[in-house]
Amino acid sequence: MAQGSRGLTWPVVAWSLWDWGSAAFNAVITTFVFTVYLTSDDFGDGAASKLGWAIFLAGLVVVVTAPVSGQRADRSGRRTFWLAVNTGLVVLCALGMFFVRPSPDYLWLGLGLLAVGNVFFELAQVNYNAMLNQISTPQTVGRISGLGWGLGYIGGIVLLLAVYFGLINPEVGLFGITSEDGMDVRVSMLVCAVWTALFSLPVILTLRDAPREASRDGNLGATGATEATGATEARAGFVDSYRHLFGTIRDLWRDDRRTARFLLASAVFRDGLAGVFTFGGVLAAGAFGFSAGDVIIFGVAANVVAGIATIAFGVLDDSLGPKPVIVLSLGAMIVAGSCVFLLHDQGTLMFWVFGLVLCIFVGPAQSASRTFLARLIPEGEEGEIFGLYATTGRVANVLSPAAWSLAITLGAAVTGVADQDDAMHWGILGILAVLGLGLALLLPVRGGTREDSALVAEVPAA
Repeated sequence: MAQGSRGLTWPVVAWSLWDWGSAAFNAVITTFVFTVYLTSDDFGDGAASKLGWAIFLAGLVVVVTAPVSGQRADRSGRRTFWLAVNTGLVVLCALGMFFVRPSPDYLWLGLGLLAVGNVFFELAQVNYNAMLNQISTPQTVGRISGLGWGLGYIGGIVLLLAVYFGLINPEVGLFGITSEDGMDVRVSMLVCAVWTALFSLPVILTLRDAPREASRDGNLGATGATEATGATEARAGFVDSYRHLFGTIRDLWRDDRRTARFLLASAVFRDGLAGVFTFGGVLAAGAFGFSAGDVIIFGVAANVVAGIATIAFGVLDDSLGPKPVIVLSLGAMIVAGSCVFLLHDQGTLMFWVFGLVLCIFVGPAQSASRTFLARLIPEGEEGEIFGLYATTGRVANVLSPAAWSLAITLGAAVTGVADQDDAMHWGILGILAVLGLGLALLLPVRGGTREDSALVAEVPAA
């Protein structure tokens, strides 16, 4: 990472705008609009459970491909190229969602596009996150990373409001679009595609790929193995990539047990945090009777409280340390989620109250997780360890979707309901189980400070 001073330069803005654009997939497609659309009555019984399995299978694909994708991009020096390719494929999936009509015959097309889009979105994020060191210094990395994260929240709010007031809420939206044949949601998918493409262009056009030779440092990380050169390096496959990955994990476990344990714990609870947003809109509509418009309004409120809370809890992170913030956040989410389950028959007000409490603590837990690790990393090893942080997170991506679907299936069996959608509120217990497991793994890990790390004093507030 360069040592010079870098403020709010154009490369920083261009990089951050990709996060703004990615809100189209995170907030509109995956969380509050398209998944809610797919799990509506128009698509038949059991759609919510099938959604969970589709996302679960996408997670398995990411587990297999993400380490290889990231390592090959590092070795070739073509991060921008692969960011462009993967983002372009996400855009194509969003365009394809326009053709998903409200009928059971189109359910698997919708689930397939959503699953494939999830895979390529995750692969795009591998390359996007790897670019952070190109546009930051040790003194600005926290602020720049936070800028991108914050723009993601704000972008989600802006796009949700635009879609809600322009297409979904009015009986007749812009250009005469109505809800007939699902056209309001389907056109929203076209808007998402354009939004993603438009705000991805700045980073793709600004951060050029380095020559192949300039991308080699002769070091593959903690394994201490040197990279192969020439054509052999370019053709490194799955076995070689996983050999290096497992070697890094082995050496971390041997030499830096605290970091290894935190990587495991954070991978689990971060997947639970993602599950809150992935299935929150589905739960609101399926178990609490929210309309499509209500779900979007809730999504806007959720992004607002998450953004504000993340900034506010940064003060606690600096004064108390990141571990208390994470423990407090996860504990509060488990209590709030339990209230959602126990009070599911009390109407929409209960979900508004306890659902927003859940969202308040998602951002602080994510931000504190990142600063916890930053305080542990010895100087000069940030890229390697944060790369492993991303990889372990993707390995755990399968937990929440599987736990969601299994909990619904179990709930239907316990209550004896014929339609699994009538037991949808049980899905929250699956997400809480993942959060609880992550919390249990975190508790034995000593607090995130390291006297010999320069970042102890330099990590800025969120």
